[in-house]
Amino acid sequence: MKSHLIIGSRGSKLALWQAQWVRSQLLALYPQTDVHIEIIKTTGDVMKTEPLKIIGGKGVFTKELEEALLDERIDVAVHSLKDLPTMVTEGLHIAAITEREDPRDALVLRHDGPIIENPSIVNLREGAIVGTSSPRRLAQLKHLRPDLSIRELRGNVDTRLRKLDAGAYDAVILAAAGLRRLGFESRISAAISPLEMLPAVGQGALGIETRAFDAETIELLSTLDHPATRAACTAERAMLRALGGGCQLPIAGHANTHAGQLRLEGLVAGLNAGVIIREAIEGESSSAQNMGHALGTRLLQRGAESLLEMKLMQGD
Repeated sequence: MKSHLIIGSRGSKLALWQAQWVRSQLLALYPQTDVHIEIIKTTGDVMKTEPLKIIGGKGVFTKELEEALLDERIDVAVHSLKDLPTMVTEGLHIAAITEREDPRDALVLRHDGPIIENPSIVNLREGAIVGTSSPRRLAQLKHLRPDLSIRELRGNVDTRLRKLDAGAYDAVILAAAGLRRLGFESRISAAISPLEMLPAVGQGALGIETRAFDAETIELLSTLDHPATRAACTAERAMLRALGGGCQLPIAGHANTHAGQLRLEGLVAGLNAGVIIREAIEGESSSAQNMGHALGTRLLQRGAESLLEMKLMQGD
């Protein structure tokens, strides 16, 4: 058993909460192991005021953490799984995918804004200003409510809520998991059903990464792996990989598992607010990888490829 373990984390409150949670789980299981957290600045943190489409989507929150792993400056990297590219970097391994928090998106209204009896995207006032930096959310919002005014929103959870309450927006869309983990559950005006807005691939789950040859650490981390979440996220990530997409393309996917069965839904949206391609597939959880690839292929055959090419040509 290792006597010392270094966890690498981004420095945001949410990232540190996630790293500290992993640390607490490991200490509970292996109290004799000294577990330390090392803060690593990523490109996404350094350039946090720039739109993600400018600094690049894939790996902007993970690249430096992975470099620290490969350089053996840290032993473990804790990621929000939705930020982790679907192609695992050579020499690295996702040793655990933790049990998922609420995977849904959340509608958050301004604290002093007009009272909405049944808060929802549908019930927002005409022309309401909604903040999001996600092309996935933007595309689905435009599809649901083409009248809304959607504006760029960057920063950590605290910053986004502060901008909302200062009056820059009428509402913002955030991940319910992040709000819950940081103690902001009371700010969730409405959890958005996946039928209305399909979440990001991997949303709500943590991906714990280490070096592929470090068998001792892999074995230690395996106790944090949640098989049902891994199966669901494996299917989602396989679909995303088949589509060739990342977090800066309007792709969504979410899988549920029950009694050895898995249902995966996927979505690709276009520039035109009326164009959304959505499909679902069902099968055995043990075939999660193949199911994800099959659904991605099906979406491409239905026209997703042309939609994604249009987005790339627009520089998104």
